[in-house]
Amino acid sequence: MVWRETGIMDERLRFVVECLSGEETMTQLCAAFEISRKTGYKWLGRYRETGPEGLHDRPRAPLDHGRATAAEL
Repeated sequence: MVWRETGIMDERLRFVVECLSGEETMTQLCAAFEISRKTGYKWLGRYRETGPEGLHDRPRAPLDHGRATAAEL
C-alpha cells in the first residue's frame, strides 16, 4: 500500500468540499476528520467569507499591546 502525504490545507479544503456537498452532517464530518464542531464551523465560515485563502492559519499574536510606545514617539 502506498501512503499518500497530505498537507493541512489539503485536509481543510477536503473537509469544506465534503461539507458543502451535503452528503454527511457536520457532526459526522467532524468526527471523521477528528476535529471539534466548533473548528468545523470556523473553517466553513472562513471559507465562505474569503475562499480557500481563509483556511490558512491566522496569527495568534495580539494586534495591540497594552504597554506599547505610541506611534508618534
